[in-house]
Amino acid sequence: MTPGAGRTARPLDEVDRQIVAELVRDGRMSIRTLAERVHVSRTNAYARVERLLRDGVITGFRAQVAPEQAGLGTSAYVALKIEQNTWREVSAQLARVRYIEHAALLGGDHDVLALVRAPDNAALRDVVLGQVQSIAGVLSTRTWLVFEEFDGTRPPWV
Repeated sequence: MTPGAGRTARPLDEVDRQIVAELVRDGRMSIRTLAERVHVSRTNAYARVERLLRDGVITGFRAQVAPEQAGLGTSAYVALKIEQNTWREVSAQLARVRYIEHAALLGGDHDVLALVRAPDNAALRDVVLGQVQSIAGVLSTRTWLVFEEFDGTRPPWV
């Protein structure tokens, strides 16, 4: 299903939330292990995971990478102000910029917030000053360096 297609997703029940939490912790776990951990049959666990995938609750499985250990030692949030009605064009261009991990359209003082993970400050400077600021529709940028990061202790679906 396409996000925002007008259909409200059904709320997750307690077992669904447990399944999601377990798979977030270890997306490679077997259905058998998952079923044991959430105290349901393998058939039930398999059917629930299939439904969560089909409904778009679970969008995929991937490895989590530590940026610094992968050679991306500089991280920054870059806020953009863009011309009105240029989001589609700007986002298409941002998606092509190497080292942009994530971008989001915002409401507020800035229009777009992008997370950049680059090897060093020189690469970050090139991303922001050389690439992002040259995108048609980008009016200005503001950059905040990330000194340290952590994940929240309790995901909201648990």
